[in-house]
Amino acid sequence: MDMAFKAGFLDLWKKYFAAEEPPIVFYYTNEEAHGGLVSAGTSNRCLVANLDRVRRGDVLRFGADSIGCPGGRRYVGFSDALQPGFEHFLSCGIPGRMEGERYKKTPELVREIMARMPSFRAPAKFIVFKRWDLLEADEVPDAVVFLARPDVLSGLFTLASFDVAETSGVIAPFSAGCGSIVAYPYLEKASPAPRCVFGMFDPSARPYLEPDRLSFAAPTEKFVTMVGNMDESFLITPTWKKIRERIARRG
Repeated sequence: MDMAFKAGFLDLWKKYFAAEEPPIVFYYTNEEAHGGLVSAGTSNRCLVANLDRVRRGDVLRFGADSIGCPGGRRYVGFSDALQPGFEHFLSCGIPGRMEGERYKKTPELVREIMARMPSFRAPAKFIVFKRWDLLEADEVPDAVVFLARPDVLSGLFTLASFDVAETSGVIAPFSAGCGSIVAYPYLEKASPAPRCVFGMFDPSARPYLEPDRLSFAAPTEKFVTMVGNMDESFLITPTWKKIRERIARRG
């Protein structure tokens, strides 16, 4: 990471978003020197549940054995397997055998969705999560993830759309919470016009976030462009000044 860019964003973040908490990032590595390895069985099996530690300043490194949830392993690229009977688990369940989450109406619909859902293989042994302000010069994030309230999300959404004609430059795909902050933004990296991703709509992930927060994830290339546009965008207008003041009041 370019250290001047890193510091410059933090200055702009304070200027326009009233020092709202900085984003977190993730990247893949084969090196064991990055953060503390989360050992199997030592933390919540849900990847999202561990992000609060990252937001507080911990640097966490996950391997395939660190994540207890099969979906979590899939959405970070460590496995393409799903738990047996997943189509029933996500829908109506199996009476007497499995409680269904009822996020989709039928098992057949789940199978169709999973056939369409993109997947990828992790490019390295570990995925590392850390806060933006803790990035070091030799670390290049794959995506930047904000866990933010509506006023901040409004600014990020509008900034992502500032220099594009596409009306769907920010997408909100059906996904598990971890898929919305890792899989989808990671796959957008390969697009000639990478999109940002709204997420954390997953009811199973919601208990691990404050009730007024959702996620906004930007592939790094797109994020760099967004930062470059900040000083000429709506952020300099009286309209945004009012919102920034409201963000500041909420602390």
